[in-house]
Amino acid sequence: MEGPALSGELPQGAGIFDVRSFGAAGDGKSLDVGAITRAIEAASAAGGGTVRFPAGRYLSSSIRLRSNVGLYLEHGAVLEAIPWTQAAYDPPEPNAWAKYQDFGHSHWHNSLIWGEDLDNVSIAGPGLIYGKGLSRGLESGKYSDPPEGAGNKAISFKNCHNITVRDISILHGGHFAILATGADNLTLDNLRIDTNRDGIDIDCCHNVRISNCSVNSPWDDGICLKSSYALGRVRATENVTIVNCYVTGGYIEGTLLDGTFRRAPSGYAGFTGRIKFGTESNGGFKNVAISNCTFEDCGGLAIETVDGGVIEDITVNNIAMRNIVNAPIFIRLGNRARGPDRPLPGSIRRINISNIVVSGAHRQLGSILSGLPGRPIEQVRISNMQILQEGGGTTQDAALRPPEKEADYPEPDMFGTMPSHGFFIRHVRRIDLGDIDIRTEKEDFRPAFVLEDVEGADVDHVRWSHLAATPSIILRSVSDLSIRLSPPVPDIHVEHAEEKQY
Repeated sequence: MEGPALSGELPQGAGIFDVRSFGAAGDGKSLDVGAITRAIEAASAAGGGTVRFPAGRYLSSSIRLRSNVGLYLEHGAVLEAIPWTQAAYDPPEPNAWAKYQDFGHSHWHNSLIWGEDLDNVSIAGPGLIYGKGLSRGLESGKYSDPPEGAGNKAISFKNCHNITVRDISILHGGHFAILATGADNLTLDNLRIDTNRDGIDIDCCHNVRISNCSVNSPWDDGICLKSSYALGRVRATENVTIVNCYVTGGYIEGTLLDGTFRRAPSGYAGFTGRIKFGTESNGGFKNVAISNCTFEDCGGLAIETVDGGVIEDITVNNIAMRNIVNAPIFIRLGNRARGPDRPLPGSIRRINISNIVVSGAHRQLGSILSGLPGRPIEQVRISNMQILQEGGGTTQDAALRPPEKEADYPEPDMFGTMPSHGFFIRHVRRIDLGDIDIRTEKEDFRPAFVLEDVEGADVDHVRWSHLAATPSIILRSVSDLSIRLSPPVPDIHVEHAEEKQY
């Protein structure tokens, strides 16, 4: 009796459709999209099956998936996106709501692999998807729509159910290595993505599991949750878990996959590479858990809603961050109002962030929580956090008053250098800070905390770097503040302070 197939091998038999049997050459010279399509259609006609890619290099333009059909890339199999100058990709389909998000979020068909209105689909195997010929929509440092005939995503799904992408690697994925919009029951597991824009974008999706993924994306976000208006309606991204993932923007593209991990030099890219909510945020984000993840040489955690959506019931736990190029934590409620009839500002509430360690945080920015006048961020708890910041802030920095910039694109550096080295907290109601240690590598003449328009704050067991001539906490229009066991500030309760420092 034969034993089970070895890991990484697909057993032969009924339900297996080998692309070579349908005419694929796999020689890295021939265009194999016709053979791949025939294999997928045959599997679909048979009621479902697995399309097998044995070792070889398969050049292709757009591949359309079908329900109940999986792609399996064996060891040594490379599916390579051909340049659009040699073979056109499927055109971007019309979208009446395209003006409410950028081009990349508004179209799916112009991808190397795409599926719409599908059920029960998988892409798996130890092979590689190489988006060599894809456009990334970022030329000479400026955002642009792709040329006519171009593809700009490695994998995209729209309005699909029961989707699994597992064990593959993606190199040079274009604008998005993976874009899923309106995809429910979505599993992304054990992926290695080394790309030239976004790694994974989850847009208007329900019940999503992202686990054990490594993403190097120097020019854009690593794992990004969004809730755009691309489907023509408001739909939250909800019931999401992100666990055991590594995000970075610090390596030369390709060197995460080959294991050489060559550090990107200064000026190579923006070192973005983070986990982020937004900026597309019409539908908001609900019931999201992020745990056991590492950030390195990239931006920090960003939680943003600027297009009317609600963010609520978010927990972030057990995160290690090293060499963070902007704010370790950035929570922003803004009013860009990009959507039909200019939606009113949304809400952010019930956020729990715990067990975070940060080293090498950028001197210009501490962590930032900034809501809107009359529309505060609510019910936030940050606990068990250690932060080592570069420091070096000046007395001139401490005197800065960051502008509101309500309608601006949300990024941690949008306000410029911050007047605090630990936390800048503005327009917030009910915030708890507990068991936090903030240190600076260089002397910093800014206070650890600046609170403006804050109602209901508890500071408990918090320590920070402190210079004798520098206040520790600046309060402006703050009420119901309690500080306990947080030297050098004595235990106090402040009913109201229009302008005060400690």
